[in-house]
This record gives sequence, C-alpha cells and structure tokens, in this order.
Amino acid sequence: MPNVRKIVPRREQDPASCWSIEDLFPSNAAWEEAFAACEKLPEQLAAYRGRLGESAQALLEYLQLRDKIDLQTEPVCNYALLRRDEDTADPDRQDLAGRIDSFYVEMDNATAFVRPELTAIPEDTLERFYREEPTLELYRRHLALIRRGRDHVLSPAEEELLVAMGKVTQSPSNIYNAFNDADLKFQPVLDSNGVEHTVTHGSYYLLSTSQDRTLRKNAFFALNGAYDAFRTSLAAMLNAEVQKNVFQARARHYDTTLQSALFPNEIPESVYLSLIDTVHQNLDKLHRYMALRKKVLGVDELHLYDCSVPLLPEADQVIPFEEAKTWLLEATEVLGEEYHTALASAFDRRWMDIYENEGKASGAYSCSSWTHPYVLLNHNDDLDSAFALAHEMGHAMHSWLSYRYQPTVYAEYALFVAEVASTCSESLLMQYLLRKTQDKRQRAVYINYFLDQFRHILYWQTQLAEFELKIHTLAEAGETLTARKLCEISRELTQQYYGPDLVVDEVAGMDWARIPHFYMKLYVYQYATGFSAAVALSRRILNGGEAAVRDYLKFLSSGNAKDPITLLREAGVDLSTPAPVDEALALFEELVEEMETLLA
Repeated sequence: MPNVRKIVPRREQDPASCWSIEDLFPSNAAWEEAFAACEKLPEQLAAYRGRLGESAQALLEYLQLRDKIDLQTEPVCNYALLRRDEDTADPDRQDLAGRIDSFYVEMDNATAFVRPELTAIPEDTLERFYREEPTLELYRRHLALIRRGRDHVLSPAEEELLVAMGKVTQSPSNIYNAFNDADLKFQPVLDSNGVEHTVTHGSYYLLSTSQDRTLRKNAFFALNGAYDAFRTSLAAMLNAEVQKNVFQARARHYDTTLQSALFPNEIPESVYLSLIDTVHQNLDKLHRYMALRKKVLGVDELHLYDCSVPLLPEADQVIPFEEAKTWLLEATEVLGEEYHTALASAFDRRWMDIYENEGKASGAYSCSSWTHPYVLLNHNDDLDSAFALAHEMGHAMHSWLSYRYQPTVYAEYALFVAEVASTCSESLLMQYLLRKTQDKRQRAVYINYFLDQFRHILYWQTQLAEFELKIHTLAEAGETLTARKLCEISRELTQQYYGPDLVVDEVAGMDWARIPHFYMKLYVYQYATGFSAAVALSRRILNGGEAAVRDYLKFLSSGNAKDPITLLREAGVDLSTPAPVDEALALFEELVEEMETLLA
C-alpha cells in the first residue's frame, strides 16, 4: 500500500503544493477592504424594486448591474470559502465564511422582488422591450428561464419571507459539514501485524484498498462505527435537511421535491426515474462482478470492505503527483492545443491545493472563478488520486472554457452537465492507460480500476439517488427519518444492488451518514448520468476525429447558453433516452468478461 502521508497543520504545508489564493487577494486585509466595498451592493439592487417592468431601459440597467455585481462579489466569496476549507477547525476562517453567508442572505433579501416582478411583465410588453433595447436580447434566455417558473413564484411578501429564512435553511448543511470535517474523529486501527494506522477522511480510501484484509476490515468498522456513535444526531441533521427540501417544494407549489430539484435545471423527471429503472434492469452485471470478486479474493463471505481492494497486487503501486500530472497532460492531448496549453498552465499557476492537512475539507472539488478555477484535492500517491486529479481538472477546464467564451449571465453551467466533463477526463485517462500498456496483468489492473469506477459512479451513485428519492417520498408522506429507518433503507438497497454474494453488515447501513452531497437536494444522480454521457463522449472523441473533438469543446465552452439536454445532444449523446446508460453498462459487462479471461 502506498505510504499514507503524515497529516500536518496547515502552516507546515509546502506553499508550492498549495493553491494560489493570493491571486484572489494578497492578504486578509485586502479581502476586508473588498468586502467592505460590497456592503452597499444590496442597496443598489433594492433600488430597482417596483421598476423592472416600467421600461426596457430600467430592466436592462438592472440586469447589467447584476452582472457587474456578480463579478465584484465572486472573488470575495471564493476567497472566504477557500480559506475556510484550508482549515475548517480555525474559528477565524469560519468567521470569514460566516460573514459571506450573512452577506448573501442580505443580497437575497434585497432581490426577493425580482422573480415576482419579472414573471408579472406581460409577454407583449417584454417583446416590446426587446425591440426598444436590442441589447436586452442577450438576456432573453435568462429571462425565459425565470419566467418559465412563474407557477412557482410567490407574492413579493412571501418571497421576502422565504428569502429571510436563508440562514436558517442553510443550518442543516452547515452543522453537518462542521461536524464531519472538523469535529468527527476516527480511532486508529491495527493491521494483521499489529501495526497502528491513522484513519482520516483522506486516508480511508488507501486503507480500504489494502491487500491486508484485517486492516481494511478494521478501518471499515472504525469509520462507520464513528458515524454510528452519533447516529441519532446525524439522522436529525439529515431529517432537517429533507424536511427543509419538502417545505420549500410545497411552498413553491411543486408536486414533489424531485420536481423542485430538477425543474430549475430544465431536466425532466423521467431522466431521474429512467436512470434508476435502467440500472435495475442491469443489476445482473454488477452481481456477476461481485461473484468474480469473491472468487478471486478467495473469501468465504464477501463484505463491503472487500469491494474496493484491487484484485491484483500489482495495483498497489506508488504514483506521485508529478506522474499523475504527466499522465493527464498526455491523455488529454487529443483535445487540442487550446485545452492542453491551458491545462499545463493550471499546474504552473497552482490552481490546485494538493495534499491533506489537519482540518482541511475532505474529498475534492473544483471552484469556478473569473480569476481562474480552484481545485481542492487530498492527494495520496495512488491510482485513485490520479483519477481524482483528472476528475477535478475536468471540472476546472469546463469552467475555464465556459467563463472564457460566455458572457457573465451564461458562464456558470447547469449542475446536470457538471459531472460530464469531469468524468470524460477520467475516461480519457483510463483509455490512455489501456492503450499504452502491453502487459496483460497491468491491463487487468486498469480494467479492475475501471470496473470499480463503474460500480462506484454508475451503480452506487444510482443507489444513493434511489435512497434520496425514497427518503424524500417518506418525508412528503409525513414520516420522520429516524436512524433506524435510514439504516434499514440503506441496507435493503445495498443488498439489492450488490446481490446475493455480498454480506451486508449491520454497520454498513450507516452509509447515508457519510455523504455530504445529501445536503445538496437530490444531486447525486448526476454522477451516474454524467458518467454514462462521459463514457460515450470519450469514445466518440477517440474514434470520431476532429469533428467529435470540436463538438465536445463547443459543449465545454457553452456554459448555460442552452438547456443541458440540448447541449449534450449536440455534443453527441442523448440523455433523454436510456441508451447512454444501457451502452455504458454494456461496456461494463464486456470489461467483466475480459477480466474473467485475464484472471482465469
């Protein structure tokens, strides 16, 4: 197993491995000055109350002012949140982020009138505005998106009341993140030789992939046991989040919470439901892989702590960050000079914060910014970290191209397409590795990893999406989500998805407590749809020549200029049908068959 890095305080991190936060502001003092300049902005926006429908000029002025303010406030917000995530236990950093939260609540309060006023403008009046102020045409799609939700816009007084609850509705997420990132600690564990290992969010993956079954079993029970010790409190947090989602959906006259989550992103509910149904029809393929896993590992019982360990010891290799960087640069050369040059520059300009430190936010993410994207990693020198780098830099390049080619109002792409670019980057890396190796066992290592990506991203994220849908449906029916109920649903779904060869331990039902994305309202299904689209797009890029690359780069550069389904269809994949998921799972089955042959 690659060595687990020593977890040091933030102040001991090598600056060369840290993101260039100074590109936003050189110091906290400079940030304070910029933040002070933002404090009058809510007033400027509120000055347009009652005026948006009075003339084309007034409407245009407001929209242009909003764009200008977005550009002014974005670096102020990003700096505070990035600084917090460098060390979530630092109260001074928490204060910066808290002040940003309060500021945006003020902004929301000041602009609560906007949706009611925009949806109240008669259609013929708005068309006249477009003729009188041709510059307004830039905002036609933006206004249409707001106005299509007119059935879900409340009276000005009701809108103000909902917005005023902003800090309250953020509480479940804020409480969970503070607990999960700063307060929750895991007991160290022993391996089969009695050697002690530290368990953290960052180290857990390495422990779970160890060839030492004693170590990965102990790590599994240490991690899940820590959550289980707080099961009642964690259930209360998740219940509060789900009840909030149900309340907001009903307050805005949506039929279901699912509809309220998908409607703003222009995604039909059929896409979510079809994903679950299509995966259910293909569970036999995952069951076949679990049977292969049990056979190769030679265990009497297959448990969840056996599902991430590589099936070949050769997978236990050290891949330093610099090597992972080289792989990614070579794998994405197919995307052309502009993409490749920008990606290389991202490493030179330190877009990413690479290694774990004490209190650092767990996991990985990419943060869009007009300065340049910022990428948080918790890099361990292993294959999984190499793919995490590819994933987050795929996000970052999507943001960089969208921000470069789209006006402010359309630069931020919809959440539904967010996971496509990231996973396409991973898929290109995987296919690059498969092309470059001639050794059969090394090929089996990469196929094994790819199969586990399918399992984790397409199957498991769909399982989580089904879990989310079930618990929201229960809450809509008036049920309280207790720890017992949440664990029961989680265990039942795990058994259904993984099949008869898996023994589901009691503590495995605590999976729900480890998912920060459950505080993002029915978000995780997009990993599975994104993965399916990405597999199709990566194969098209590699086989379709310049036209396929051109279509993909156009997609990356389009931001939110069109609805997500249309953007993906123009890039070469249609997620309004089950075909991409079916095709991805057909590839999964082919890879299982090849793996069976290679390991025979």
